[in-house]
Formats: sequence, structure tokens, C-alpha cells
Amino acid sequence: MSSSTCLGRSTQVPVYPVPSTYRMGIPCHLSEKKTGIASPEFPPREELCLPAEQSVPVGDSTMTLIVGIRATLKVIGKTGATIMNNLLGRSCFIVKRLGSVLWVVVSRPLRCCFGGFSTNAKRVLSAGIALFSEDLPVGGQAVIEGVMMRTPKSIATAVRKPDKEIMIKSHPYISLSKRYRVLNIPILRGAVTFFEMVFIGIRALNFSADVALVEQEKVEKGVDWKRPHRKKFTDGLMLAGMIVLAFALAIGIFFALPLFLTEIMGLSKNALSFNIAAGFIRVTFFLAYLYAISQWKEIRRIFEYHGAEHKGVNALESGEELSVANLRKYSTHHPRCGTSFLLIVVILAILLFAIADTIVEMMIGHRPTVVQRFITHFSFLPLLGGISFELLRLSGKKRNNRYVRWLTVPGLWLQQITTREPDDAQLEVAVVALKSALEGS
Repeated sequence: MSSSTCLGRSTQVPVYPVPSTYRMGIPCHLSEKKTGIASPEFPPREELCLPAEQSVPVGDSTMTLIVGIRATLKVIGKTGATIMNNLLGRSCFIVKRLGSVLWVVVSRPLRCCFGGFSTNAKRVLSAGIALFSEDLPVGGQAVIEGVMMRTPKSIATAVRKPDKEIMIKSHPYISLSKRYRVLNIPILRGAVTFFEMVFIGIRALNFSADVALVEQEKVEKGVDWKRPHRKKFTDGLMLAGMIVLAFALAIGIFFALPLFLTEIMGLSKNALSFNIAAGFIRVTFFLAYLYAISQWKEIRRIFEYHGAEHKGVNALESGEELSVANLRKYSTHHPRCGTSFLLIVVILAILLFAIADTIVEMMIGHRPTVVQRFITHFSFLPLLGGISFELLRLSGKKRNNRYVRWLTVPGLWLQQITTREPDDAQLEVAVVALKSALEGS
């Protein structure tokens, strides 16, 4: 309780501590210690109460005006508080009624699907929630006759050998963005993760190719054959050279060539039109490339393992036990697929590169040449990868949002090319890789 003087007489005003966020816009009696404000429900009085040291002297016109203004604000504040209380009360009533109607509409179909009409509400609700999978920090990629799976703390690669045995290689790994807080900033985190996945993917592919080469040599030279160290070093150099060549071709075909063709078409006057045309050419090349490689038997096998990897992640996110039988019923598509990531990169590059070209043009005072555009676009790749990764991550977390599902449809369509329905042997490899990665966590 605190004592205040109301135009010359003393009264006791109760003080109720409330959070500071409620103090603005609610004119109430201030306590002398300023540790709280009086309750809006305090019985109204005609006079305005002020702290004792601010009593209004009789005949002071200025203070009389101030008192009148504060009294007016007090009335307005009380009226506003009353209106807000009424609105909140009605809103809660409406939400409650809508919730009841929604439960009646939804619960009957759910009860039909889960255990018949005798199923109680709690079991129905829990079964319904299980249908919506949770986005877990688990991913992977297909390799030669195998699957690589990655969890937050471990990486495991499982490869099927020609003798049907499954070889597993696993090791602990924590992302750089988790080890160093400064690298966990959005967009920078995406760029770091992008380069990490490229490095991890190459290592997994190298392991699967190494297993395939060794097994092929054993078939040709006998089971007891062991590869000499010099041969291993030579094969490693050859594989590294092929990877470098593949990156060079990818940069040349998907970055340099679209810029050169767009320049020949005479569309370099406007940065946006130039990059829209280059982006269209880039998308065309990308789709043609995916369709062409999907016709190869060896690549189709990798696409089947790609589908097995997606089925494993989908089953895990749905809370299913990891088994071949359980994986069969899940889709080969996933919103966080690398194929969807590449599509986001290609589309987002149109806008980002148009902005970059405009900035460069303003800096140098003339339209950039093809070489200048290429250097600019190439330098923006980390930023492009970081933003694209954040968008891909968001699409996985908000997969049940209607608008996000619409935005992910093109990537899921594209996975019709990059994934195939796997057989049970391939599903078994995905299960082994995923279990091994989870055990390492």
C-alpha cells in the first residue's frame, strides 16, 4: 500500500506489480516507489490522484490545465482498456467455438482412419500428429552402389560389394557452424554448410569408387589380390583429376556458356533482362543434363540409391522403425533434396546476379563485359549458396505450410528425374547407413 494525496486529502491506493510491457497506454495511479502501477480495475473516482509531492496548488492555472489533460487521458485510457478487454473476451469465445467445430469436422475422419469409432480422442489426436513428419537434421546422398548418411555428430557410408556384403565406413563429424559460433550466422552458416557438403560428398564418393575398383580388381586377378600402395596413390590422383575436370565442366557449361550465349543474343543492355535470359539458358542446360545422364544404366542405379536415401530419411522423420518393410511405403521425394537446392540456386541466381551486375555497372561507369560478369557472378557464389541453403532449410521446417508446399513443388517434380524406386537390397543399404550414423551420434 502507498499513500497519496488527492486534492488535499489522503487515501490509500493499492499497488499491483505488472510487467513493464503493460505500463504504456494504461493511465493508472503511479506508486511513489515506481515498482508497479495500480490495477485498471480499481474503483473509479471523480478526482485525479497525484503523489504527495505533486499536489496541485489552488489558483495555479497551468497546473489546473495539466490536471484537466491528465484527467481526460485517464478517462480515455479506462475506456480503451474496457474495449480491449471486451474484444479479447469475444476473441477467445470465437476461437473456442471454432476449435470445437474444427475438432468435430476433423476427428470423425481421423477416427475412421485410426482404430475405428471406439478410439478415444487422445489416441486419435496422437495418431493424427504422427502423420506430419518432423524435419530432423539428418541428410545424405547416393554414392556408387551405396548411400551416405549424415547426422549432427556422425557420418556413415554403406556400400554394397559385388559379393552382396555391405561395407560400412563411419566416423564422427560435427559441422563447423556448430563448433564455431561465429560461423553459425544465417547465410554465412549456409555457405559454410554448402562447402562442407561438397567436401563430405566427394569423400563419400571417393570411398565408394575405391571399393568398386578394388572389388573389380579382385574379380579379374583373384580374391587374394591386394592393391599395392603405389596403385592406390595413382587411383587417388586419377579420381581427383576427374573431380576437378567435372567441376571445371560444370562451371564452364552452367556459368560461362549461358553468359556468352546471352551476350551474343544482344541482351546486355539491361542487367535484369540479361540475367533472365542467362537464367533461362542455365535452367534448360540443367534439365537437359539431368535427363541425359538419367538414361545411363550406372546413373539410374545411383538414382535408385538416391530414392532409398530419401525413403530412409522420411521414415526416420515420421518416427517409424528403420526396416526395409517400413521404408517401402514412403516417398522417394524430400523437400530438402540437393536437387531442389540446385533448382533454388539457378532461380535465385537470376535476381542476385542482376543486382550484382547493376552495382558493378554503377562502379565502373559502363556495362560489364562477359569476363567481368563471370568474375562477379563467380565471386557471389558463396552468398548465393548461403541464401539458397537457408531457403532449403526453411522449406523442410515449414513443409506442412500450404504456401511453402506450393513453392517446393518444382523441386519435387524435378526429383522425378533424379530419384527412382529402389529394390529391397538398396533399401537395406540405406537402413544400414542410417542406423550406423545414428549410433555414432
